Formats: sequence, structure tokens, C-alpha cells
Amino acid sequence: MTAKQQFKEGLITNNPVLVQQIGMCATMAITTSMFNGIGMGLSVLIILTCCNVVISAIRKIIPNEIRLAIFVVVIAGFVTIVDLVLQAYIPALSESLGVFIPLIVVNCIIIGRAEAFCQKNPVGLAFRDGIFQGLGYTAVLFVMCLIRELLGKGSFGGGLINTINGVIGTGNGVQIFPHEYGASILTLPVGGFITLGCILAAMNYALRKSEEKKEARERAEKEGK
Repeated sequence: MTAKQQFKEGLITNNPVLVQQIGMCATMAITTSMFNGIGMGLSVLIILTCCNVVISAIRKIIPNEIRLAIFVVVIAGFVTIVDLVLQAYIPALSESLGVFIPLIVVNCIIIGRAEAFCQKNPVGLAFRDGIFQGLGYTAVLFVMCLIRELLGKGSFGGGLINTINGVIGTGNGVQIFPHEYGASILTLPVGGFITLGCILAAMNYALRKSEEKKEARERAEKEGK
């Protein structure tokens, strides 16, 4: 599998959220601000990539009977490292994400990639898979944050823009329009379901149209022959 194919899978054709539909809980819960979304996305990307590499490297010596337990131990180790780093250097993000950082241990995206891909492929492919799947997850979080924060609060870049003394997490973002005119329902938990549902519908429509065009092109080529 080439890097281009893996990149396309991670972002589009096999996106962990929009196609595989895993890791949905955190996706809907924390996407109320760009600060949370980017922070969570990058945390998952780092943990996923590191876990992929380690699991792929030791895949031949892991007893099949306890492989899931080994996967969880590896994931828990990297989650603990990332959690402690956030507490030390970006405490605002650690506090904002709360329990969702420790819950990465049981995130289906990471366990799923370990089970479905890493235990069957060499380190190089596993490393790229972690990067591209993590980017795909982060991209979805970014889009959801953009929609919910902008349409719900009328602002953009909360926590990251207009920070106080350059401290990450203290910025109030850029106010695009008065917050009282925003659709405040999007900032509530139900807003996560609504936003994700709309994005899923758009993604499925785009994938279906792409498949129809591909089939039409193949039919035209066959008829031309």
C-alpha cells in the first residue's frame, strides 16, 4: 500500500469517524471550541502513531491469546505520557478535556487500528497509518469545532486566538458576529449529534456520487472497447 493510498484512506475513504464510525463519543463531546478539537486530535494522532509503531514492532512475539490485553497496556502507557505532558505544559487543555484524555485508552480508533492493521503490517506502514488516520480524525474534529463554535457562539479560535500573554487556552477567539445571534443549540450536547449527522450525510453523499462516477466511467470504457 502506497503512502498516497493510506493518506486517501485516512482522510476520506476510510476515515475513522465518517466511514468507520468509531471514536464518536469524544468527537461529539469536546468539539465546542477549536482549542479542544485541535488538542484532542493531536493527542490522538501522537498516541495512535506511537502505539502503531510499537505494536507493529512486537507483533510477532505477542501471544494471540492475550494480544488485546497487550494492546491496552501499550496504549495506556502512551496515554499516561501524553496526559502528564499536557498537565505539565498545557494545563488549560488538560482541564478542558478532562476525562476524555484518559478515555483514549479504550478509544476504538486506536484499538481498532492495532487489531485490524498493525498486527498484520510492518513498522513503516503502521507508522504512516497512525499519521494519516490521526490526521483524518483531527480533520473531522476541526470541521465540527468550526461549525459548532462559529454558528453556535459567533466566534472562531477560542483558546488559541487573542491569548493573554501568549498563554495557550486563555484566548477568547475572534468574534465574527454577536453571540446572541448564534444557534446556541449547537453548543449543547445535542448539537454534537446534529453536526455530526449533517457531516456524515454529506460524506456519504459525496462517496456515493464518486462511486457512481467511477462505475459510469468503467461502463463507458467497456462500451468503447
